Amino acid sequence: MTTAEPHETIRVGLEERAYDILIGANLLERAGEEIAARMPGARAAIVTDENVAAIHLKALEAGLAKAGIQSTAVVVPAGEQSKSFSVLQTVVDAILAARLERRDVVIALGGGVVGDLSGFAAGIIRRGMDFVQVPTSLLAQVDSSVGGKTGINTAHGKNLVGVFHQPKLVLADTSVLDTLPEREFRAGYAETVKYGLIDRPDFFEWLEANWREVFAGGPARARAIAVACQSKAEVVARDERETGDRALLNLGHTFGHALEATTGYDSARLVHGEGVAIGMALAHRFSARLNLASPDDAVRVEAHLTQVGLPTKLSDIPGELPDAEQLLAYITQDKKVSRGALTFILTRGIGQSFIAKDVPSSEVLTFLRDSLAR
Repeated sequence: MTTAEPHETIRVGLEERAYDILIGANLLERAGEEIAARMPGARAAIVTDENVAAIHLKALEAGLAKAGIQSTAVVVPAGEQSKSFSVLQTVVDAILAARLERRDVVIALGGGVVGDLSGFAAGIIRRGMDFVQVPTSLLAQVDSSVGGKTGINTAHGKNLVGVFHQPKLVLADTSVLDTLPEREFRAGYAETVKYGLIDRPDFFEWLEANWREVFAGGPARARAIAVACQSKAEVVARDERETGDRALLNLGHTFGHALEATTGYDSARLVHGEGVAIGMALAHRFSARLNLASPDDAVRVEAHLTQVGLPTKLSDIPGELPDAEQLLAYITQDKKVSRGALTFILTRGIGQSFIAKDVPSSEVLTFLRDSLAR
């Protein structure tokens, strides 16, 4: 009998909905063991995309079989376009056709798209099936797999249809990140940086000094993921349904989501983490423009994101963008808008983000016009 590799466990404290995030190498092989221990007798539907299935599906299926868990796979096209009503229906129909019951489990094997899509399906099938996240991208491991937000996109904007549905377990296998294309890893790194910029200035400073080691893998990568997950777990435990300071996790996202919508969720032009990187740079520049923070902080944030190869300006997005008025129209569709008032996550400095309500649309419009001209 082989000894299991060490891993770190972070608890998301939500009383009866509490769950563990396991972080470590080769957790994919132990997924069946971990799931069976928490959900004895469950059968599984694995939802994944074509790219991830080609690399990791067999390993997960083997791990489940070893633990006596019967599984069926539902494979969807890769990319943001799968977060749609039509693909959701395909997933729901496939799970129902497999005759899975409410206490069986839906396993999301993939990045943020697969996690959001399959979590939504799990949340609505039979009024709520059990759900496990097995995130295979850095972005999903540090952000979207934790916290229970699920959903799909519409023509009106990103993630506008969905439910809060917490997983029963998150398995963040750090070794699967070695198969990620560099662009996807960089995109996930943007979400990692976010936690330093929200309220952990020491973490941002550590990333500035150690980002190369995070990209290379090993202990630095595992530490970065653990700090990010711990940060998100604490916020989610305080504010599960984003009625208060969980909104801080949207730093960069109001701008970023609008940019994703304007590019038609075309991953050749912009992926989510890149939109967040530009959004965080914009949020810091906008904060400086409003005299809330020093311009030096915006320069520092932009310098670090640029150093790792992330975009920071609207002009970094390939192809034409709509005018400032159209960008503002997408922003007003964002979920952070409340009764028409614009809400942004702004900052008073590195690690000093706050929720700014009733931001004048005229200020945003002028800022967008200037940003498009950069």
